[in-house]
Amino acid sequence: MPFTRYAIYFTPAPGPLAAFGAAWLGWDPVRGAPCVHPAMDLPLAEITATPRKYGLHATMKPPFRLAPGQSEEALVEALGTFCAGRAPVTLDALEIARLGRFLALRPVGDVRALNTLAADTVRAFEPYRAPLTEAELARRRGKGLSFGHEANLRDWGYPYVMDAFRFHITLTGDLPPDTLDMVQTALGPVLAPLLPRPFVIDALSLMGEDREGRFHLIHRHTLTA
Repeated sequence: MPFTRYAIYFTPAPGPLAAFGAAWLGWDPVRGAPCVHPAMDLPLAEITATPRKYGLHATMKPPFRLAPGQSEEALVEALGTFCAGRAPVTLDALEIARLGRFLALRPVGDVRALNTLAADTVRAFEPYRAPLTEAELARRRGKGLSFGHEANLRDWGYPYVMDAFRFHITLTGDLPPDTLDMVQTALGPVLAPLLPRPFVIDALSLMGEDREGRFHLIHRHTLTA
């Protein structure tokens, strides 16, 4: 399948969390297919419409077009080499939290090692990223950027990296406050048994975006150093 953009994400290993995430969002990036939502008294198709196309993930290297002269094969090989030289990151836990108007899984405890891994990932794969077009820059700037976010956009192609990075696994789109409360209350007991303590970031996944904007897993590389 020809992909329009690539990204490096953390995605959960095959198992209960990955299976629930695919059903919750309605998209399985491993199979590259829609999923039936779980039976819950919530309007899941509406609640999860925005994050659906990405699958259950946390962004490490935001989506990018390949630079001239680069290839998917080279990217797969480079990520494998990168992951072989990095150790897994152990977090105290993940918990459901609000980020602005949406819900996400956020880390509990010390995140310095995780932030370092994310920054290293952004830097290491810059040679594979094509420069942003003027239209792409304008779209990002149209949302309003701080001085630091603007610098990140110029240097790394995305505002929310490096010092602005906040690890999160998105669960919903933007929702009204009362809906956020309802969804958080419903999700808590469902997710609790699926989130081990501690929670280990044990791999990075190379993802490809198809022409409809949906992301597919290309390869999940284990962190083995």
